[in-house]
Amino acid sequence: MNAVLDVVAVVLVLIGAVLCLIAAIGVLRFKDVPTRLHAATKPQVLGLMLICLAIALSLRSWPVVAFVVPVVLIQLATAPLSAHIVGRQ
Repeated sequence: MNAVLDVVAVVLVLIGAVLCLIAAIGVLRFKDVPTRLHAATKPQVLGLMLICLAIALSLRSWPVVAFVVPVVLIQLATAPLSAHIVGRQ
């Protein structure tokens, strides 16, 4: 069972890293501000969530989950909000 969870954690880290890379490429490649904001927030937040889930699965500890949950919640609150504020300017 531990080996299966470790493989799932590795897959989640890889998918999360690819999503973060796609976000970075989107910020560099897109021309206007709204599309750059979309590229900076949507895949990056999902990528971070997947990486945090992989960390929680890999370490299998309640203190780690207690640390990861606020990180995800703060990221969910700040990234879309900051993109919205920048988009309105």
